[in-house]
Amino acid sequence: MRARTVKVTPLRQNCTVLEKLETGRAVVVDPGGDVPELLRQLDGLTVDAILLTHGHFDHVGGADSLRSALNRRQKTPVCLIGPDERDAFLLNSVTLQAEAFGLFDLHDAHPDQFVVDGEVLDLPEIRFEVAHCPGHTPGHVVYISREDKLAIVGDTLFRGVVGRTDFAYGDHEGLIAGIKRTLLSLPDDFVVLPGHGLPTTIGEERQNNPFLI
Repeated sequence: MRARTVKVTPLRQNCTVLEKLETGRAVVVDPGGDVPELLRQLDGLTVDAILLTHGHFDHVGGADSLRSALNRRQKTPVCLIGPDERDAFLLNSVTLQAEAFGLFDLHDAHPDQFVVDGEVLDLPEIRFEVAHCPGHTPGHVVYISREDKLAIVGDTLFRGVVGRTDFAYGDHEGLIAGIKRTLLSLPDDFVVLPGHGLPTTIGEERQNNPFLI
């Protein structure tokens, strides 16, 4: 699978598009907004699923609208999957979250299914292992493809830093423990796609991230 990033919302969130060029099938992760642009980027592809890492508005605010638009455009339905159900309170308050930032075109998200730690998602062109990694939010998950040596990690781990935990529901110690358990257990050559900023690798973060040393 080829991975590419589309930056969405004024927060420049990384929406990830995973596409199999030979078959024209794709998976979208964290469509936070800017749905018209996402539809343009997805033109000619058949999207099998939309995955959500956690419930913050900049990651999920376009999910329902994108699913509806794709269901109208393509012949096969799109399943909206994730995150862990412990983020349901955030998914149900996206409109309020976004309006606090002056954004009025983002909406609450309604997954077709939540995911749980250890679950395996066998999608048509990619197989993801789901790992619960709370701390940034209670229901945050990461998606790991061992075949593609890829981890899509939302707002848990970034190049040189880790995710914010200064929310009422945040847990810094829990986040660090979760990163070490779910991500640093992976080989060094795994590519890490974070929710903001540039990609990195497990090896780079294991060696140089001051929060993890």
